Amino acid sequence: MSTRWYRSKVVIVFFHILAWVTVFTLPTLFHREPDQQHVNFKAMFSIRFLVFDACWILFFYFNLLILIPKYLNRKKISIYIFLILLLMAVFITAINIFPKQGERPGLHREYFFIIFPYLFVWAMSTVYWFVTDKIRTEQLMKERENENLKTELSFLRSQVSPHFLFNVLNNMVAMARLKSDLLEPSLIRLSGLMRYMLYESDDTSVTLNREIEYVNSYIELQKIRYAKSFFIKVDMDPGDNQLIEPMLLIPFIENAFKHGTGLIDDPQIDISLKISEGLIDFRVRNKFDPANEEIKDPTSGIGLPNVIRRLNLLYDQKHILSITKEKGWFGVSLQIKLH
Repeated sequence: MSTRWYRSKVVIVFFHILAWVTVFTLPTLFHREPDQQHVNFKAMFSIRFLVFDACWILFFYFNLLILIPKYLNRKKISIYIFLILLLMAVFITAINIFPKQGERPGLHREYFFIIFPYLFVWAMSTVYWFVTDKIRTEQLMKERENENLKTELSFLRSQVSPHFLFNVLNNMVAMARLKSDLLEPSLIRLSGLMRYMLYESDDTSVTLNREIEYVNSYIELQKIRYAKSFFIKVDMDPGDNQLIEPMLLIPFIENAFKHGTGLIDDPQIDISLKISEGLIDFRVRNKFDPANEEIKDPTSGIGLPNVIRRLNLLYDQKHILSITKEKGWFGVSLQIKLH
């Protein structure tokens, strides 16, 4: 539901009516006369009290919808206080002009039984305005924050895709130069990857099964490129229909191929993915040469920082990412608790 049930107008009106019924059934506050020892419940439903109850309601919404937004919220405090005191004087005068049956008009009653209900209604109206205004402000800020996050995520994802495609096309160029018979099946796999990137990666989320298929296709493409020049171990569960952000795992694998091959003795890459009760345990390890660590590829450094930022935005309290470098191994361990 785009709008929560408790924000609907019907529910708000219902709770307002319920609140007023509750307030006006507090006879000691609104309907007890200063000279009465007991509450006269019959008098509570007389025309006189019903008229005054209507006046309290009108004052509540007059303060809520007109006085506070027009004067208090615009820092016109002196005018606001003057109007509140003026209305209080009008209430005191009106209540004494229209006395109960058997009394003569005149300002002869205890002011407490007039001023206290007035201040009570004024306080309820003012507090209600400030609370609802705070809720509206926080909701607006949250909506703006969500829009900013969507924009940032879209920007980050748009950077990951070209970076990945750039590396895959480099693989195709190398195969073409070698006139490899594997170029054709590689192009077929590439077309499948591009189909995923163009038509599915723009979605908010994809099935975990589809994401793993995409990762496996990429790994097979890299195997064709490197042939027997390195050892790779892959152990990945097939996945299920749980949803995940598209192209979230591939940058870690891409990083392993980029920095775990080349001028490295006995290059090796280990990739594993386990799924248990909605928890993804994803691990990637590759050998690396610390001596060549400072030699930067001018095309590197785009995908990995972006995916870390995406993880922080999408799975803030639902993921654990650990990156280690020890004994010539670069390791990534990622756990994600899916919805």
